[in-house]
Amino acid sequence: MSLIIRNITVVNASGRDEQMDVWMKDGKIAQVAHHIEEAQGIEQLDGSGKFLLPGFIDMHIHGSAQMDTMDASDEGLHIMAKSLLKEGTTSFLATTMTQSFDNIERAIANVAQFQPKSDEAELLGLHIEGPFVSKQRAGAQPLDYIVQPDIEVMTKWQALSGQKIKQITLAPEEPNGMTAVQSLSENGIIVSIGHSDATFEQMQEAVQLGASQGTHLYNQMRPFHHRDPGVVGGVLLVDAIKAELIVDFIHMHEGAVEMAYRLKGADGIILITDAMRAKGMPYGEYDLGGQLVHVTESGAHLSNGSLAGSILTMDQAVRNMRQITNCTLEELVKMSSYNAAQQLKLTNKGQLIEGYDADAVLVDEHLRLHQTIKAGQISMHANNL
Repeated sequence: MSLIIRNITVVNASGRDEQMDVWMKDGKIAQVAHHIEEAQGIEQLDGSGKFLLPGFIDMHIHGSAQMDTMDASDEGLHIMAKSLLKEGTTSFLATTMTQSFDNIERAIANVAQFQPKSDEAELLGLHIEGPFVSKQRAGAQPLDYIVQPDIEVMTKWQALSGQKIKQITLAPEEPNGMTAVQSLSENGIIVSIGHSDATFEQMQEAVQLGASQGTHLYNQMRPFHHRDPGVVGGVLLVDAIKAELIVDFIHMHEGAVEMAYRLKGADGIILITDAMRAKGMPYGEYDLGGQLVHVTESGAHLSNGSLAGSILTMDQAVRNMRQITNCTLEELVKMSSYNAAQQLKLTNKGQLIEGYDADAVLVDEHLRLHQTIKAGQISMHANNL
């Protein structure tokens, strides 16, 4: 399979190149040049006036299109993975949540055996969110199933997953938390501090031990206080921490988005959706981890008012970030794909350069999505996005 995109502006984190031709062959980027000779039998796409960005990588997503990672359904993962292409997401981490060990292990085992199809976003692995979190910052994580960090359980789950666990959200201040941070980090798993009541000093200790990310900044973490900057202060001030942001203007105020951008810069931000199964579906009532969620134009909430994930799409997150910060396209590439690829130590994604995976999105000057390209194939056109 081959595709040549003509006269396109190619945008990477490091800069942009105008009036380029991009040749995609056998799922990879074969050539990026000012002119590629006409090739017989190769599909051509005119990119005049548009921009080609690396496909979005969502490191924190629970569900979409009525499906959820915790359903432990192979068909559900396929439906979810295909639906994500509609928003420009070409790779993702299937994210679990706090539940019984049996339910979590079923979800892990389901991901372990998953075989993606060519017309689906690539499942890069698992993000385990909970149950090793703080009851003081539970949010939508069911209290009954929250437990202390347990490295033996985590090791068992990693084996069950076939080494597909890439990220674990935990509260480092809990008993055994710091030991877990160090052990997981030494074994190449991203430790993200979230649903945590840690002090600023505990945050710093966790970073020294290898923690490198903050789960959905501002939400369900010890807030900033001028005498105790808390987890929020730690995520904002410590350069070694990348901050996950849900830019739907429900999980954070526009001013809080601007503050995060000013303090972290594009290098320190990873846009996520934290979406649940209602994404792409009508408003109504849905399930999240066995809990009833009411989804309205005001977002997804439990009956007690707690936020329960989002219905945000990645392309809308990108447009919202641009709207508030007026950041550059290069910075948007960092926040929507490049930083995630770096965190995940991927050497084939997050950049549009020769030899990398041919995963890309074609957008116009208003960042409206026109095509999603997965492995060199046009998977979604504007008329069916």
